[in-house]
Amino acid sequence: MEDAGALPIEMDVSSMETGQVIEVYPHDGKTVDLKTGETICEWQLKTPVILDEVRAGGRIPLIIGQGITRKARAALGMDGDLSSMFTLPVPPSGKKPEGFTLAQKMVGRACGLKEGEGILPGQYCEPAMTTVGSQDTTGPMTRDELRSLACLGFSADLVMQSFCHTAAYPKPVDVETHSSLPDFIRTRGGVSLRPGDGIIHSWLNRMLIPDTVGTGGDSHTRFPIGISFPAGSGLVAFAGATGSMPLDMPESVLVRYSGTMQEGITLRDLVQAIPWTAEQMGLLTTAKQNKKNIFSGRVLEIQGLPDLKCEQAFELSDSSAERSAAGCTIQLNKEPIIEYLNSNIVMLKWMIAEGYGDLRTLERRISRMEQWLLNPTLLEADPGAEYAAIIEIDLDTLTEPILALPNDPDASATLSEIANTHIDEVFIGSCMTNIGHFRAAGKLLEKVDGALPTRLWVAPPTKMDEAQLVEEGYYSIFGKVGARTEMPGCSLCMGNQARVADGCTVVSTSTRNFPNRLGKGANVYLSSSELAAVTSILGRLPEVEEYKAFMRETNSSAADTYRYLNFDQLPDFVKSASSVEISDEMKEAAQKLQMAK
Repeated sequence: MEDAGALPIEMDVSSMETGQVIEVYPHDGKTVDLKTGETICEWQLKTPVILDEVRAGGRIPLIIGQGITRKARAALGMDGDLSSMFTLPVPPSGKKPEGFTLAQKMVGRACGLKEGEGILPGQYCEPAMTTVGSQDTTGPMTRDELRSLACLGFSADLVMQSFCHTAAYPKPVDVETHSSLPDFIRTRGGVSLRPGDGIIHSWLNRMLIPDTVGTGGDSHTRFPIGISFPAGSGLVAFAGATGSMPLDMPESVLVRYSGTMQEGITLRDLVQAIPWTAEQMGLLTTAKQNKKNIFSGRVLEIQGLPDLKCEQAFELSDSSAERSAAGCTIQLNKEPIIEYLNSNIVMLKWMIAEGYGDLRTLERRISRMEQWLLNPTLLEADPGAEYAAIIEIDLDTLTEPILALPNDPDASATLSEIANTHIDEVFIGSCMTNIGHFRAAGKLLEKVDGALPTRLWVAPPTKMDEAQLVEEGYYSIFGKVGARTEMPGCSLCMGNQARVADGCTVVSTSTRNFPNRLGKGANVYLSSSELAAVTSILGRLPEVEEYKAFMRETNSSAADTYRYLNFDQLPDFVKSASSVEISDEMKEAAQKLQMAK
């Protein structure tokens, strides 16, 4: 709303009646009854800067106007003080905290603060955007916004465009977008994927620099390393064009895991344990009336799982969208990040060899990764950091899977509470999955004799996952049991492509299960890929011990099953990468960017 020039106001409306005529006084912060003149409620604007945003026609025109004014004053030999012309953000009052959270430090670094300093909650800032993602349903709007900004070249270090939402079942307008949008992005220095490449996040995550800040036009742009603040098409265009984005720093909620993962428990269960635990603590409710949500508009910060692979970490950060969080950070050790970047460097070089562009942007990003690997250090939250709430999750107490109940990803139940529920269809796919999930499903399905009692959908996140699964023989297993394999991409999760049968009951690995999203009147449970595969075999949600018996078979070959796509260990990718040389110009540019971080 701020970007559109509207005046967003939050007030208590419990004392208002339908048909009552009111007067709103933005400067006074009160609402009165027109007839009686009595004050109904008092309130405050989020920031007095909003009034300037309204006058300017939106937040973006205001920022541009301030920038032009500063440059004009500098050209005239005047100082840069704009306080006489604009209402400027006021730093938060009160005592300075004893420490900063990881998110506050990441944003502080992106704002050029002294190392170790952070941006406080409520403080307005404009952090540098190192990585910006655009997807195909909002991409045309982002293109229009970029044109209105007269953007001929991106200032953000890397802007990437994907086509994962419309590639599988394109409408005529999508076909035109697939044809025209790539050139628009590349000619401005961006990187464009191709229809059929797969999900935006599975690619964009492999282009990240640790501890940096970014944004994206998809609500699930949630970095497993660094932090992202997803935004609408206008802000995404602004971030790409100018290399920064306006941000009112949110508060943080800390989720801290402890203990050891128990038999049969997966990362997806740890994801669902967050709302499950928050509800038990009274920090989250699922009733629509007077709903509580401690995560809404705040940064979800996760600690206690430092050795997760980056692909695993993304399951947690990705799910912060369903919590309505503003962003997410995960405190990882440097070893999994080093492994991830070494793999990603090879993948980016392979992209260059395959003709992806913009060449200079890909070279610069490779060089930045190599620069970070020369001195792999990570920011950490301070012990004295303050949080809006702290949620402790003891892994020793999670002894059975936790699922999201139909129509609300926050509503949770343990498997024992809903076991033996009849299931019609099963979907294994979305950005919540990686290649290990499909191997696990394949190994469970391999022992099935005949057709499944359910309709099974399979959609890997990227074409690289698909190719590797084909090479390893898993697609023959999926075909043998009658599974419907989809083009790599969003598939059922998006809800605008293929659909499940009307009124059916589904177990899905997708991100969301809002009413009618996967199919008209469908009741959708969210679970791990492993539980989804077991359910597809049985035609019902299993008993807990039944599920664990299946999982014992999977765990016996876990080292082989949960191998991730490390491109530096795949001969075809290594061979292609070996032919790519990074220009000295881009090496120098990357070094300057790393030094200025």
